[in-house]
Amino acid sequence: MDNTPSSPGSGSRSEIVLDTAPAKPAVPPGAARPGPRPSRGWPPALCGLAVAVAVAAWFGTPARDMALFGAYLALAVALPGTLVVRALYRGRRTAAEEVALGLAAGYALEVLAYVPARALGAPRLVLAWPVVTYLTFLLVPALRRFWRSGARVRAPLWASWTLAASFAGLTVWSGVPFFRNNALGWPAMGAGDYDEPFHLALTAELRHHMPPRLPIVPDEPLLYHWFTYAHVAASSWVTGVEPAVLVLRLTVLPMLAAFLVLIAMTARRVAGSWRITGPVLAGTVFVGTPNLYLSSTMVFGWGGVQSTAWRSPTQTFGALLFAALAVLVLDALTRRSVAEPQAPPSGPVRTRAPLMWGQAWPRVRSIPDRAEAPLRPGHTGPQASPIRGMAGHWALAALLTVAVMGAKAVYLPLLLAGLVAVVAVETVLRRRPLWPALVAAAMTLACLAYAQLVLFGNARQGILLAPVAAMRQRWQELAGQSGAGPLWPLGAGALLVLCLAFAWCGVAGLLADRRLFARRPVVFLLAMAAAGHAATVLFHHPGYSQFFFLFAVYPYLVIVTVYGARVLLRRARVPTRATAGAVAAAVLAVCVAAVAWHVTVPLPPGRPAVTVFLPYLSVLAGLALAAVALAAALGRLRAAALLAAAATGVGLLACGYGLLLWLPAKIAAKGLGKVGHAVAGESAAVPEGALAAARWLRDHSAPGDLVATNSHCHWGRRDPCDAGQFWAAALTERRVLVEGWRYTTRVNDRWRPGQDYRYPSFWDPGLLRLNDAAINTADPASLGALRDRHHVRWLLVDRRLTGPGSPLDAVVAPRFRSGDYAVYRLPDRA
Repeated sequence: MDNTPSSPGSGSRSEIVLDTAPAKPAVPPGAARPGPRPSRGWPPALCGLAVAVAVAAWFGTPARDMALFGAYLALAVALPGTLVVRALYRGRRTAAEEVALGLAAGYALEVLAYVPARALGAPRLVLAWPVVTYLTFLLVPALRRFWRSGARVRAPLWASWTLAASFAGLTVWSGVPFFRNNALGWPAMGAGDYDEPFHLALTAELRHHMPPRLPIVPDEPLLYHWFTYAHVAASSWVTGVEPAVLVLRLTVLPMLAAFLVLIAMTARRVAGSWRITGPVLAGTVFVGTPNLYLSSTMVFGWGGVQSTAWRSPTQTFGALLFAALAVLVLDALTRRSVAEPQAPPSGPVRTRAPLMWGQAWPRVRSIPDRAEAPLRPGHTGPQASPIRGMAGHWALAALLTVAVMGAKAVYLPLLLAGLVAVVAVETVLRRRPLWPALVAAAMTLACLAYAQLVLFGNARQGILLAPVAAMRQRWQELAGQSGAGPLWPLGAGALLVLCLAFAWCGVAGLLADRRLFARRPVVFLLAMAAAGHAATVLFHHPGYSQFFFLFAVYPYLVIVTVYGARVLLRRARVPTRATAGAVAAAVLAVCVAAVAWHVTVPLPPGRPAVTVFLPYLSVLAGLALAAVALAAALGRLRAAALLAAAATGVGLLACGYGLLLWLPAKIAAKGLGKVGHAVAGESAAVPEGALAAARWLRDHSAPGDLVATNSHCHWGRRDPCDAGQFWAAALTERRVLVEGWRYTTRVNDRWRPGQDYRYPSFWDPGLLRLNDAAINTADPASLGALRDRHHVRWLLVDRRLTGPGSPLDAVVAPRFRSGDYAVYRLPDRA
């Protein structure tokens, strides 16, 4: 099949010949067009939903809470959001993609509606936006047709099952370990992940206050991406479900499902084929930096979506919103409006006339994917938007950009980098600017400036441009006391770059054809991926938070690298079984190398520093030998294709085999039943009765009441004091005068490389002494100062810190006791 378009206004003709299989015979005129069964997409979706419900129920999630949250999400978020998407967005999509886009739009509108509702003191007014949406689409005649789906593409059945299996697998892979370590009951909840009380504390703050402040030290503003917590707060107000159930069980599940759908949608738009769906979803779930040590380490990152999905709900929320925004941006860059031109197929492509860099890009007519099912009988075309031209498209893009702005800070800089790259490449190729990219860039820059100057208060939150310091820290955590020379940290930086490079190997397939490499979607995604990797290497954060830039771009790098690998494999005519065999052999070889060298980090005393590099050097040597052997046996093109696929597989499956490598050591140390749980020392340090006391205080106090506590150090980490204690604010849903201060803006901005981030000092030692003297020694003057000067109404006391026979009981009568905790109410001033 030949497709020979000419680019308007180019002055030359660039002809593209596409090698494809013979098309199916056309349907005779007047004959009924066969169509898929309307319900065939529901079984995979229902199976994925069943797995999610079963996993959540197995770990103690009440059925009533799941039903209430599901009803709220469907009727007050997804459905009204889908109506908005149908009215504003004219791009081709499946029903699942339409719902995923609608859910993203619904989240954005929900958050923007909750902010004024909470500020007015009526948080349940957040329901006004879905009610207004329903009434508008019922009463306005031009909008009534949007009650019917605008989906115009049918996904093949295998693609639907692939999506469902990916969601179910990700739920089990990421959810089960998280649920095991983060129980809904006490004291097991108190021994869960370090950051969960912080998420709960911010959710409580957004439930009761607008504008929000930092509840653990309320004199500090909340300079943070807090839109996720606004969504959880709104859900809790409407459904009555406890914030802990939402944060620890339910909120993330629909986000993951919609995120995977939108990543598959983006992949299909870039590659023009459904067949890329499986590898892209597998890579999205398992992509990572290959860790060839028999111990877990954060030096090269700690995974992707499967690791951050639950531990960082802000990253997951931002990933979903950004995935929806990326679809709209790609459509605008490729000028898709009513019709959706497909990408050039990823098979053999050859030109009859050379394309010079100064010439315009060729336009390729839409070629339906052979796996794409036909439209429903009688469904002749897209629903026209009631808003003229692309105005509706840009309105929806603006909405999502604003939502991404407050969802996660890492996404807008990456988006801007991708848009700037497209503008630059387009200017070179066409000699004129690409206006959709400029509009999107201006919109992104405006939101980025507002976020940095207003939402985040121009705070750097611990992020520093310090690549050398970052390399030193990585090397110290790898080698321990070994290798103290000045050049060894450069080796750690080189190792990181090598680990990151594995996932890029498939991009080599696009270098063989400049037209594919210079396509706007490819430039956009590659520029974002490059910016994310550069930020990971160049920036430094004490908690390795610079890796969130990497996690943000991983799915889009996966799309491009799988696309490139597929182009190269098809050009070399490599069979699918050979490709699978090459990937499996490469992964097996990497695992054998890791086990053979048996390196654990940090290196124990006595092992030479060069040991850190040995597993990776052996893998590189193996790849070189394989390249020579394959080139001699199969030729250079097929050898390059197989090696690119193998190296890409090593990067895209890194989190899968990495877990298998270090899991045996975990089992040997803790026992199979204890893997994923907190260490015994921390579990034993959790006080009895803290949840009951905190809940009693919440039920008997007003949201504006201020609480003081004597617990400032994370349980089990008092000597030295790890000031990451947030449970009082999390469980009482009240602001605490001084609880923990580890994640505050002042501590983050004071940090410098070389300082221990875990044990920061409090910036107001006088206030801390006053707080602890009042509670631990019952000093009357201090108690009076807490009440009169700082307006404290309640004391939440860990009695293990006051000792037996606390003098506080003689001064202030306790109102409630449970286990190790007691609640006191300071008397009103006479």
